[in-house]
Order: sequence, then structure tokens, then C-alpha cells
Amino acid sequence: MASVMANIPALKDLHQDLKRRMEKSVEEFRAHLLGVRTGRASVHMLDNIRVDYYGSEMPINQLAQINTPEPQLIVVQPFDLGVVGLIEKAIRMGGQGFNPMHDGKIIRVPIPPMTEDRRKEAVKQLSSTVEDHKTAIRNIRRDGNDQIKKAGKDKAISADDEKRATEEVQQLTDAEIKRIDELFKAKEKEILTI
Repeated sequence: MASVMANIPALKDLHQDLKRRMEKSVEEFRAHLLGVRTGRASVHMLDNIRVDYYGSEMPINQLAQINTPEPQLIVVQPFDLGVVGLIEKAIRMGGQGFNPMHDGKIIRVPIPPMTEDRRKEAVKQLSSTVEDHKTAIRNIRRDGNDQIKKAGKDKAISADDEKRATEEVQQLTDAEIKRIDELFKAKEKEILTI
């Protein structure tokens, strides 16, 4: 469907800007999902862990190679053997309940199976994140509608164009919220599947 707003000079850039901002919110949500714990090991489970490395907070993946040789195990191989203890401590303190062990060279992070309560709690936390991202998209819609109203008030566009542009912004919003819902449902199924 061709954009109505793209044909209106006063709103030409608005549609692209709103679409870009909404898609960015969806992509941030998708990236967040990668780090959400399920029953299987994933290298992304450690994405949010930061290591105090010579006075600065570094993402763990910049200090070590991370892989999952088994479904229930993450292996972290530091580039500098001097940070093995720091990385182990950061993982232990990361709040995900991991109990890493190291042999001086490699850190092994066993992923315990999730209990039913832990699965439900993970879905509950994810629901909250879903709402945050939906709210962000609705705020972008509000910004767009405000700009459309201002253009209508300034007589830069007709009342019909204002109505069509507002409807188009709503369609864009609905489509992006639907994408977030689909991502959430897929992740929820993955979390709850034993």
C-alpha cells in the first residue's frame, strides 16, 4: 500500500521517520528476547553481563569467546587469562542464578533446568517488557499525530489529508504492535516448553 503521507509535501518525511522509530523499538525488543533465559543454553544469555575490566565496564563478549557446546552448557574462553576470575564473578553476580566454574583457562556455566515457577516468572517479566515496548510505539504514534494536527492547524494540509494521515499512522502502529505480540508469543511458547 502506497503511503498517503509520502504524497503530501508537509508530511513526506514524517512517515519514514515514524516507521524507522517504530521498527527500532521492535528490533530492541527482538534483541532483548535473545537474552531471555529459556530451558536451553544460548550465548545471548550473557549479553547483559558487564565485567569491571581495568576500571571500565566491558560487555563479556568483548573479553571472551562464548559458545554452547551442549544444550545445557555455556563455555566462556577469555582472551586474557588474567580476567578469568573477574568474568566468573560477573556471571555469578549477574542475577540469573548461574553458578560458573573455571579451571584457570575456561569458564563453564551449567544452565540448570528451569522450574515451572521460574518459567512463569520469566514470562511475567517478559510481559512487562512487552508493555514497555508497546508504550514506546504508542508514544511514537502520539508524536506523529501531534505533527499531523499541527500541519492541519497551520493549513499545510487539508482536513481530509489530516484524517487519512492519522489513519495511516494508526495502521503503522497496529502493524508494529502486532509484530511485538508475535515475537512475544513465540518466546512465551519457547519458555514454557519443557
